[in-house]
Amino acid sequence: MFRIKKLTKEGLKREIVAGTTSFFAISYIIMVNTVILSEAGMPKELTIFGTIFISIIGSILMGLIADAPIVLTTGMGVNSFFTYTLVLSLGLSWQEALAVSFCAGVVYLIVAFTKLSKLFAEVVPETLKAGITVGIGFFLVLIGLEKGHLILRGEHTFTQLAPLNDSLTILTLFSLLLTVFLFIKGIQGSFFIGIVVVTAVANLLGLVDPTEHFSLGSLKNVSQIFLELDFSSMLSKSFLLGVFALSMILIFESMGILKGLMPEADEDKYLRAYRVTGLITLLSSLFGTSPTIAAAESATGIEEGGRTGWTAITSGICFFLALLALPFLSYIPDSALAPAIIITGFLMIQQVKSLNFSDFSDYFPAMLMIVLIPFTMNISDGMAFGFVAYPLTKWIAGKKNQLSLPMWLISGLFLVYLIVNVLI
Repeated sequence: MFRIKKLTKEGLKREIVAGTTSFFAISYIIMVNTVILSEAGMPKELTIFGTIFISIIGSILMGLIADAPIVLTTGMGVNSFFTYTLVLSLGLSWQEALAVSFCAGVVYLIVAFTKLSKLFAEVVPETLKAGITVGIGFFLVLIGLEKGHLILRGEHTFTQLAPLNDSLTILTLFSLLLTVFLFIKGIQGSFFIGIVVVTAVANLLGLVDPTEHFSLGSLKNVSQIFLELDFSSMLSKSFLLGVFALSMILIFESMGILKGLMPEADEDKYLRAYRVTGLITLLSSLFGTSPTIAAAESATGIEEGGRTGWTAITSGICFFLALLALPFLSYIPDSALAPAIIITGFLMIQQVKSLNFSDFSDYFPAMLMIVLIPFTMNISDGMAFGFVAYPLTKWIAGKKNQLSLPMWLISGLFLVYLIVNVLI
């Protein structure tokens, strides 16, 4: 069952640095997910434990079973769908939304443990896989720029450059310069070193103002969100629409992210990672939190040399330590985390070179993904447009022989997903 490999002392050291880097790159999810779920009516002081617990379990199982350097945690975008669509738009209670998440997890597992998962993975063309990777790269760059206060919402444009005399902007620029220097020089642990140094500098200069404080004392009340699923409305239109849309998001977003993060992984490793992701997605609803996915920020650890499950296990241990160090987490500034996310995004964007720019019908769908994933800040929506466009452009170009029935099926499902998004 367990596939984790034994490593040399030097190899284990590299994986630990990689896992720690991945954790710091995604650590913001602990606070952000808690805030988003609180808007669904969930108690903020309790949902933070659900987020941490499922991240511990998910990352460690990913390492042990799949031997993959992938962090599993509650997903950005998915948590927004949980709160703003299932609860605030469809009118479900957060307990009913947890039940929707559970049902979507069941659908995911049916796909993961049948031939459907292999079929879906094989029929997706390389151009779309590259589009997903590059789109996620730009997605990470935007997240990093925003977290680092380098860009902000513009008055007359979507975004604009932040004032360069702002202390947090200056801190991010210093952090980015330091991390780029360490990375180009090939210094092992460059991302992690940058995070530690900038965190120390920021706190010494008084640039960190912690706003959230959590206590382990709230653990005694965690039963208020554990196993609180409500299936009373499971035959209603809102519930069923929610299950379908969330299932589509989880099945294909997880597939896209895993393919993007592990492009050279063999079929067995990918399948095990995909199945573990589905299992933890199901468990997340039981722990009282939004669904989990493979964190795109895992790429930061991979760039640090993480190649095995020890990277994921290290991240899981870091989540456990975060549980013990909750009062101190808010002392890590976003400016310290932003460079790792930005640089990783740029490294993923390199896959754009694999697109066939001599065939418009080939690269147009991929470019739709590349543009829409970051501009909508939603991986699933961007993927949907690319998958729907691919068979249409091939058909118009008279290249129907490049399409298979499963590809038409996947595209049709994504089209239904987009229609459902309009309905809800």
